[in-house]
Amino acid sequence: MYRTALRNVLAHKGRLLMTMLAVLLGTAFVAGTLVFSDSVGQSFKDSISSSYNSISVQVNDTYAGAGTGPKDLTGAHPKLTDADLKAVAALPGTASARGTVSGFAGLSDPHGDLIGSRGNTYGGNWVPAGDGQDPKYPMVQGTGPTGSNGLAIDRKTAADNHFAVGDTVRLAVNGPVLKMTVTGIFSTDDPQVKAGGSLVLFDTATAQSLYLQPGQYGSIEATARPGVGQDQLLAQVKPVVPHDSGITVETGTQLTADQQAAVNQDTSGMQTALLAFAGIALFVGIFLISNTFTMLIAQRTRELALMRAIGASRRQITLSVLLEALFVGVTASLLGLGVGIGLGAAMQAALGSMGSQISVSSLVVSPSTVLATLLTGVLVTMVAALLPSIRASRVAPVAAMRSNDTPASQKSLIVRNSIGLVLAGLGLAGVALGAGKSGSTGQSLVGAGAVLLLVGVFVLTPLLSRPAIALVGPLYGRLFGISGKLARQNAVRNPRRTAATASALTIGVTLISALTVIGASMNHAIAQDVTQGMKADYAVGAMLGQPVSPQLLPVIAKAPGVVAASPLDQVDLTLPHQRDLTVTGVDAGTISRLISPTMVSGSLSALGQGQILLDQEHATGGGWTLGSSVPVTYPDGSSGQLTLGGIYQNSGLMGQALMSDAALLPHVAAPYYGNVLVKGADGATPQLKQALKDATGDSPLITVQSQQDIRDQFSGQISLLLNVMYGLLGMAVLIAILGVVNTLAMSVFERKREIGMLRAIGLDRHGIKRMVRLESVVIASFGAVLGVTIGGFLAWAAVRLLSGSVGGLTTTLPYGQLAAYVVGAALVGLLAALWPARRAARLDILGSIKTD
Repeated sequence: MYRTALRNVLAHKGRLLMTMLAVLLGTAFVAGTLVFSDSVGQSFKDSISSSYNSISVQVNDTYAGAGTGPKDLTGAHPKLTDADLKAVAALPGTASARGTVSGFAGLSDPHGDLIGSRGNTYGGNWVPAGDGQDPKYPMVQGTGPTGSNGLAIDRKTAADNHFAVGDTVRLAVNGPVLKMTVTGIFSTDDPQVKAGGSLVLFDTATAQSLYLQPGQYGSIEATARPGVGQDQLLAQVKPVVPHDSGITVETGTQLTADQQAAVNQDTSGMQTALLAFAGIALFVGIFLISNTFTMLIAQRTRELALMRAIGASRRQITLSVLLEALFVGVTASLLGLGVGIGLGAAMQAALGSMGSQISVSSLVVSPSTVLATLLTGVLVTMVAALLPSIRASRVAPVAAMRSNDTPASQKSLIVRNSIGLVLAGLGLAGVALGAGKSGSTGQSLVGAGAVLLLVGVFVLTPLLSRPAIALVGPLYGRLFGISGKLARQNAVRNPRRTAATASALTIGVTLISALTVIGASMNHAIAQDVTQGMKADYAVGAMLGQPVSPQLLPVIAKAPGVVAASPLDQVDLTLPHQRDLTVTGVDAGTISRLISPTMVSGSLSALGQGQILLDQEHATGGGWTLGSSVPVTYPDGSSGQLTLGGIYQNSGLMGQALMSDAALLPHVAAPYYGNVLVKGADGATPQLKQALKDATGDSPLITVQSQQDIRDQFSGQISLLLNVMYGLLGMAVLIAILGVVNTLAMSVFERKREIGMLRAIGLDRHGIKRMVRLESVVIASFGAVLGVTIGGFLAWAAVRLLSGSVGGLTTTLPYGQLAAYVVGAALVGLLAALWPARRAARLDILGSIKTD
């Protein structure tokens, strides 16, 4: 039986080629993902380890800096100062100590654009030792920065942007643009720089003035004397630094472990997402593999029957088919592993070409990657071939005296259809019920229902294919004559084969359609929500989540053509029962000219009286009505009672609540202005936009957006995400196309006698080609229509689940795109049939008729 299995694989290697290719593509996806994530993760870990080599203990102020971490809005937390640095340096176990300051630095390239648009450009401080050099940042050209107008740039950024010592560069943190002179160019092994970021260095006093206050540090790094362990130095450092929840003290080993754990988490998330799409591709491949073995077994009915007649048991027949699948799976998985390793290397090289300095010389191919790839490929192939192998064992010995093209029994379709109806019914009920609920309960019901629905529809596809394809019968007949009629009859002749071929395509189209509908719905809702009620002509903001500097407010308000301006200050208050409320602070005197909330009750003018306005969701949730007293706790710890002066419909622009900024500022250490709304005398004109840019010093960090610009920004983000997901689903669609090609090619071989008879009674080669192509088109179109229908329904459920968190979200069907998917599937079916149709037309008439 082993020899028989091997012989059958070799005898049918051409017909198994598409199957092997499907497994190869799926396993290559898996291997490439594992190799890439392992390699990048290891490179980051190596870089992190080297960056912490000189640090024995680090004291860190989590509230310091200009990044996106927690902010000390109350000013009550202690800071790390020169006194703390001196105290740590004076410890008996300390060999050296350095205070560090860091934050975002918006460096402009020679064209005026922001360098490091991914948010990885930042600034730090230069700390020279006794020899005038900073060992952490060795200079390769020039000298370290001195004075408030000097800075040094890392070597990679300088080379990419053609900066040289003595050049004047433009820089913005969150205030006006600074013009500074490049004093030096340095090398560094900083992980963020190696990942493609940029770093600029200032002298300590300048860095403190930009990011903190004079004499303050974000962290203190201590190096232990020889013979002093990190834990020993840690015990000495803790008593001499401030004791506060915002001050952390860790050893270099702990820092390395924490950062490596963060890298593991990041790469694990990326790996999981990519493997999910690889799993979808392999799942689609199961249909191709199963269909291939089913057709092979149908073609070898007489051979299997003869084997049974000469003594082979059912178990031996099953094992022989599974052995064939094993040979296919092992061979394809080994090839897939090789292709996947190359794919991982290509992805790593692509990362380097985008600016990352992560080493491309160390490719990590772990034993777990090899094992996972081989097991995945083999198991998928074996599982897909299991049902066909069982069917093969049920071939009776008497079948050796029958013709191979004896029609298959339809008895089992009754059981199949019954199971499919139950599963699909449960799935529909689960999705519909889950769509009406919220939270994890609704998500679980929709997720489980979607799986049951998809499985149920796949089981029912043979039943659904007959009436669906029959609908196009009259049209095919009128348009394409006898070829159209034959194509329709061939498509419904073997409903199982048609179902398996269409189902593979249905999976990809279902997912793509669902994503398209969700994306269109989110685009429509968010685009309306973020600008709904906005009367302002422009919103001035900062890139990468940075706040607008308070220093810019007066110059924006006084820019030529501006008649009204108001900052949007973000402040977090606390409601009873520890519930958070994000309040938008505005200029009560001008805000009525800039926004127009849809008021449920009350008036916007209440802001001028120191009252609070709440959106409908929070007012209802708190049980407050117009005139109610709302108890709040401010960031500085003080409490107060605010009168509810108005309730407005939920709005993404206005947020959860509105208050006068004048009432908020006494309770915060520093404002956080996310945007500044601006109204022009003549509306949104190019002149006003340029005046605002000029007023902010043409800063590379500052953005000036109209209402349409804001909508386009959000739409672009959603479109980018969708395009990435479409690309990842492309592998599944490609495997589905291979399934169509494979099924048609094997179908042509199976129907050689029939094709020969058609040729003999007068159907020419053109008619044969048209028949095969039309059969492929109708099967592909059927699968696409089924996918669009299921995808639209699942998207509706997903939109219902998301409607609670996205205001105004309703299901939006992009009919043009959905129709394009069906037309695209038909074209794919036409292209997939080119080779099988040509092969069918070239069959010898007499040789085909004599086929056994």
